[in-house]
Amino acid sequence: MSKDSEIALATAALREGKLVVFPTETVYGLGASALNAQAATAIFEVKERPHFNPLIVHVGHPEMVSALTREVPEKAKRLMEHFWPGPLTLVLPKSPLIPDIVTAGLETVAIRMPDHPVALELLRNSDLPIAAPSANPFQGLSPTQFSHLSPQILSKVAVAIDGGGCRVGLESTILGFSGDDVYCLRLGGLALESIEAIIGPLAARPSAKTPQAPGMLPKHYSPQTALRLWNGEPPENPHRAAFLGFQKIPSGISFGKSLILSKTGDLKEAAQNLFSFL
Repeated sequence: MSKDSEIALATAALREGKLVVFPTETVYGLGASALNAQAATAIFEVKERPHFNPLIVHVGHPEMVSALTREVPEKAKRLMEHFWPGPLTLVLPKSPLIPDIVTAGLETVAIRMPDHPVALELLRNSDLPIAAPSANPFQGLSPTQFSHLSPQILSKVAVAIDGGGCRVGLESTILGFSGDDVYCLRLGGLALESIEAIIGPLAARPSAKTPQAPGMLPKHYSPQTALRLWNGEPPENPHRAAFLGFQKIPSGISFGKSLILSKTGDLKEAAQNLFSFL
């Protein structure tokens, strides 16, 4: 089936209140219409995600933001101009169009514009904002390749689009706003240095009892196999262990598998490879 046909099927599914899986530049997303409370509820059920953990809403045009929010601060507008489409999510006061289930009852909504041709075409064809967390079971690793998707997810969606590997391979950076202050709620695929070059220094994150954005729970993106920081000591059975290194592999130890995050020491390349290697 052609990609255009898959996108057409996914568009129809979204309009009917069904779930779809689609690629973005960060990770694969599990999507539903962000205007349909019942469809959004199904996301939580399929992922087994707690309802107090809000979803990110994806848009195909910056112009869509005005209908989904009550206010867009000037600094948010500047960030949208510089970094959208891209791995940046902005948490803004929500409009009544967004059901409470999408925002976990918060008065704010997390919005981003993905930088992937399939995602953008799907958003624009459907003419819907799409609520889409990563397409993994709750607390599992985010899929950055179609082959990473679990049967738990694939068996519950109407359409799953294979868009190849995710270019960024890391979740989006999330920013919050309070008056003139901008603060980071989650580190991700856009460096804070790049953000501060546009709007100046970020403020300290205010304390909150409940998550203000995805990725703020103590346990998140957890591999099922034990993962330990290397302290230079060989494991008891190295042939049963895998070594994940930044630039090099220790000599004299025969690991079952070894992978290098970035041979050149590039932090962006290492971040892109992290989820995929895990």
